[in-house]
Amino acid sequence: QVQLVESGGGLVQPGGSLRLSCAASGFTFTGTAMSWYRQAPGKDRELVASIAGYGGSRTYADSVKGRFTISRDNVKKILYLQMNTLKPEDTAVYYCNFRVATNYWGQGTQVTVSS
Repeated sequence: QVQLVESGGGLVQPGGSLRLSCAASGFTFTGTAMSWYRQAPGKDRELVASIAGYGGSRTYADSVKGRFTISRDNVKKILYLQMNTLKPEDTAVYYCNFRVATNYWGQGTQVTVSS
């Protein structure tokens, strides 16, 4: 049974940092491309960052380039998103994702950037 469990969200002031984690199980993590998405209230879910199955290739949304870093630990089966210089517009629920024939999602973790 596939499970993706996100953690690490919370309330942070503008300019602050958070690191999100996604613990994966129930599928072959190594070699599976993974992504982080986010959804703000009233907006569509958007792709934030993706990483190739062995970690070599990474892509980012323009809005987070230079501030966010996606990484993975294939031994621990954990996907990470390091978020620096956070802005109020980064406020959203963040989801871990992979697609093999269909999309698989975690339950999401709330990130709120506010003073």
